Amino acid sequence: MKVLLALLALQFCFAGFHIVSRVALNIGISKVVYPVYRNIIALILLGPFANFLEKKDRPPLTFSLLVQFFLLALLGITANQGFYLLGLYYASPTFASAMQNSVPAITFVMASALRFERVHIDRRDGLAKIVGTIASVGGATSIPLFEGLPLLHQKLTQGNIAKEDVTVRQMQNWTWGCIYLLGHCLSWAGWMVLQAPILKKYPAKLTLTSFTCFFGLIQFLVIAVFVETDTEHWQIQSGEELFTILYAGIVASGVVLSLQTWCIHKGGPILVAVFQPVQTLLVALMVIFFFGDQLYSGRMNRLKLKCLCCRLLGAALIIMGLYSVLWGKTEEKRMEIQQKEETLTKHLLEASAATEDGRSHVASDLP
Repeated sequence: MKVLLALLALQFCFAGFHIVSRVALNIGISKVVYPVYRNIIALILLGPFANFLEKKDRPPLTFSLLVQFFLLALLGITANQGFYLLGLYYASPTFASAMQNSVPAITFVMASALRFERVHIDRRDGLAKIVGTIASVGGATSIPLFEGLPLLHQKLTQGNIAKEDVTVRQMQNWTWGCIYLLGHCLSWAGWMVLQAPILKKYPAKLTLTSFTCFFGLIQFLVIAVFVETDTEHWQIQSGEELFTILYAGIVASGVVLSLQTWCIHKGGPILVAVFQPVQTLLVALMVIFFFGDQLYSGRMNRLKLKCLCCRLLGAALIIMGLYSVLWGKTEEKRMEIQQKEETLTKHLLEASAATEDGRSHVASDLP
């Protein structure tokens, strides 16, 4: 139950980060400066806790572990955050959240291919996890289904050449947004899959998260040396900018990374990834509240009706998919316990039979 509540809190924090990041980009914060400040705040927040709380339980560091931490930061911090901001710049929060619903499927494929997650296709629990993942991804993707379509509609119906040129640029930006967000999803899934075996060797979760933020910060600073040389872009000029940076650092990096690492340690990467579609539902509601975005362009009643139906269908599929995966995970654990008990009982019976045979042989040898 604790894992489920933590996962729901995790998705709520992620949903808020979509909105905050969109605001940050709208007010002109640099796409390189933003993650640098974010990871500085996260490192300042997590470092002391990791030092004091895990001082006795922290395994010794080796060069091999440091290399793995560096690769973890490259995937989970630099590539993940960098591609996300580039994708969000060209797309919308709703679409960015919808693209992230490919993370469960990508994680499922990666974890299964690397044998980090066992999937028994011939058993009920394995089929439940597969069907549930597909249902959750499909349900969340249907929520913003009509968001990109009005651009094409405008291009076909408007005769003005200047407006058509604007529409073409919008479509090009939308394409780049999709490409960047796909890179974000691939790096995020790879980070979750890679983190699971590292946690087995280095179970100090706060220390691992702190090292990940540290190496990610170093990587972003190296990028900033070549990309962001204007000193004005490093100055925080308003309270709105300060709030977005603090939320990104404290909540989206400090709290979220620690919470996600703990959830992966307790439930595995698949369980964490499959809760991703909940975020799309939360983002859709937040976008309507903060931006007045109705998830589609156009004012036709038919489109409104279709969009409403997609939302309801998507929400139902998300709930059914999550229930299916959770049931599959529970059934898998139950079957594992049952198999262990049966194996133990078999060994005890064999040992008992061997003891009885030994006694009978001894009795027969006596005069």
